[in-house]
Amino acid sequence: MPSSSPANSIASETPDFDTLGGRLLRARVAMNLSSSDIAKQIGVKKQTLEAWETDRSEPRSNKLTTLSGLLGVSPTWLLYGVGSSPQSETVSDEIQVLKGQLDRLHELHEQTGVALSNIQNALDRLVVSDHR
Repeated sequence: MPSSSPANSIASETPDFDTLGGRLLRARVAMNLSSSDIAKQIGVKKQTLEAWETDRSEPRSNKLTTLSGLLGVSPTWLLYGVGSSPQSETVSDEIQVLKGQLDRLHELHEQTGVALSNIQNALDRLVVSDHR
């Protein structure tokens, strides 16, 4: 009797808890496509696509299937947050940018600490000399 491995089932995946609209927007951005581009390709108005991306409405199943193909994701990922999600390369690029920004902030924080210490020392010297 064949057994199915839970590791191979989308039911065992941790779902992406974003909304359908949020996942749709993220997938479009990951593909570096404008809302006008996608709307034109699937035959809807830009405002319709934007309504889907902001969860004011939802696409019909045929449009959802077309969207998933254009965006390189599975329909189940768009609907439920499980299955094939956008390419991780875009996420990796964003991670690198954020790490760079965080490193820069750490440098600025250290420099600010040194400046604060210097100001405090100067102030302490002035207060001591003023009390003499």
